[in-house]
Amino acid sequence: MEAVHTQHLNLKITGTVQGVYYRASAKQKADALGVKGFVRNQPDGSVYIEAEAAPEVLEEFLAWCYQGPERAQVLNVETTSAALQNFKTFEVRR
Repeated sequence: MEAVHTQHLNLKITGTVQGVYYRASAKQKADALGVKGFVRNQPDGSVYIEAEAAPEVLEEFLAWCYQGPERAQVLNVETTSAALQNFKTFEVRR
């Protein structure tokens, strides 16, 4: 059996993504998929996420990030790879 390679992504989501339950919905989706990390609102109106999971799981989470919750209007998702932080859970940060 192959070892699962965990990857770390930093995501910056822009558009109408604050005040539309984006963070709470991202946590629900992350928990459902087993993604670890955190989500927080940024002062510039964007949402910032650090996510860790297997590549195929991150792909599914990323696809969700482009949609977001019902009231969100996502304009862009910037992704960058980073070093693993070995998060234990996925949390909403302030």
